[in-house]
Amino acid sequence: MTERQHELLSEMTASRRSSQGLALRAAIILRAFGRERNDAIAVRLGCERHTVGTWRRRWAAHFDRLVHAECLGRPGELRRAIGAALGDAPRPGRRCRITPEQVALILAVACEPPEKSGVPRSHWTHASLADEVKARGILADISARHVGRFLKDGGPPAAPQRVLAQRQG
Repeated sequence: MTERQHELLSEMTASRRSSQGLALRAAIILRAFGRERNDAIAVRLGCERHTVGTWRRRWAAHFDRLVHAECLGRPGELRRAIGAALGDAPRPGRRCRITPEQVALILAVACEPPEKSGVPRSHWTHASLADEVKARGILADISARHVGRFLKDGGPPAAPQRVLAQRQG
């Protein structure tokens, strides 16, 4: 470990702006270069022994890139390289199948009055909106709950004034 790397890792462990995960990983690397064993580091930092081993291996795998970034001498380059070395790996899982364009179309339908689509309601429900999205061919299949998530994420946190549905007599 170079002196500059040690300095940046020490800053990361002490900084209030660093995430707890990043600070822990930086502390693991600092202790590892202090010749502490994995089990001793794990006990001292309150983590699992295999976690310490994982981050030691990741640091070793990134070491050449870290040295290269340090030799470039550009401001912030080494800090970014350390962040990449100690950052989270991409998570497994299914990528979203719904494109941003489709989300925009769903929100556009939600902005239209239901009567325009022949739905005998004054306001959309999640289920009726999901049915309309399927009927228009925007998506082949979507649940009412998923439509609700789009509406929840896309709208303002609260109405600027009181809005109550009026019962039609």
